[in-house]
Amino acid sequence: MQSDPLNDAMCVMKNAASDGKSECMIQPSSKLIGRVLKVMQDHGYINQFEYIEDGKAGKFRVMMEGAINNCGVIKPRYSVKVHDIERFEARYLPAQDFGVLILTTTAGVITHDHAKELGIGGKLLAYIY
Repeated sequence: MQSDPLNDAMCVMKNAASDGKSECMIQPSSKLIGRVLKVMQDHGYINQFEYIEDGKAGKFRVMMEGAINNCGVIKPRYSVKVHDIERFEARYLPAQDFGVLILTTTAGVITHDHAKELGIGGKLLAYIY
């Protein structure tokens, strides 16, 4: 039994990137994992991904870019206000303007930079650089 599918997905991608693989399979899939993958694709950390229906929970095939140095899930999922985002940026990212924090907000799953632009907070999901 898996207790955190998002954490398992991030570990699979981190291991595939460190091994130099061109693709990886993430299972089980979820809407949240799909939205996180979309944010990663928009920022150039992965090439593309596709959903594969397998009669159970489904899975994602992810084509790796090779741009992932480190990624992980932030537990517990801290609630952050827009003015507190910089504190968590300093905690989870190695330098300013390097990497992204992924948040779930009322505007959807977005990066910390987009959340600052919109002036909204949310819950921290993951980091990647």
